[in-house]
Amino acid sequence: MKPSDFPSGFASEANNLAIDFDGVIHDAYLGFHDGTCYGLPIEGSLDAIKELSKSFKIIIFTAKAKPNRPLINGKTGTELVTDWLRKYNILDYVSEVTSEKPRAFLYIDDNAYRFINWKNTLEFVQSNEN
Repeated sequence: MKPSDFPSGFASEANNLAIDFDGVIHDAYLGFHDGTCYGLPIEGSLDAIKELSKSFKIIIFTAKAKPNRPLINGKTGTELVTDWLRKYNILDYVSEVTSEKPRAFLYIDDNAYRFINWKNTLEFVQSNEN
């Protein structure tokens, strides 16, 4: 998206880069497992965030940050993700951790589909049904 694509007063958000946590930064090799952030950084993720943060406001989005998510070891999901980012010395490069889809010029997500049109989308979804 270009700054002109954003609503009036929100052009500054065109500098936001939204990155999914599990499967993009954190390897999440066990799935939900026990709700903790148990995995390792995906190769290249930490260096990429450091580099991208020079030009963009990095916002990490994750379902772990949902406010109605149960506490894990007395911590919210946001706190667990923040602790993980701190452990790997990457927290200073991240502006926000959220469960909401932020306004951003780009979303980096391992569970995404690039929408072009509905015909192609229906074909893709239907070919990947269980």
